[in-house]
Amino acid sequence: MGENRAHRVQIRYFAWVREKVGCESENVELPANIQTVADLVGWLKQRGPQYGEAFARPQVVRAALDKVHVKPTAILGTADPSGLPRLP
Repeated sequence: MGENRAHRVQIRYFAWVREKVGCESENVELPANIQTVADLVGWLKQRGPQYGEAFARPQVVRAALDKVHVKPTAILGTADPSGLPRLP
């Protein structure tokens, strides 16, 4: 995702995040400035009250890219677009 344009991804939610946001997965258009898992969590947190509640404690959110757990500093563009990203 090193390009300066929006990027369409599928996000899959698990456990309490899924319960809070009210869906199992969604396809979203990410702004070009969303580069890392931490950027994504920050962006998701601002999408509405249910997202704000789901991501209120970003330090406890876990993410996986291509079914491998990653740190918040992981770059999103390194994953296979068919599985990007998974947020438990």
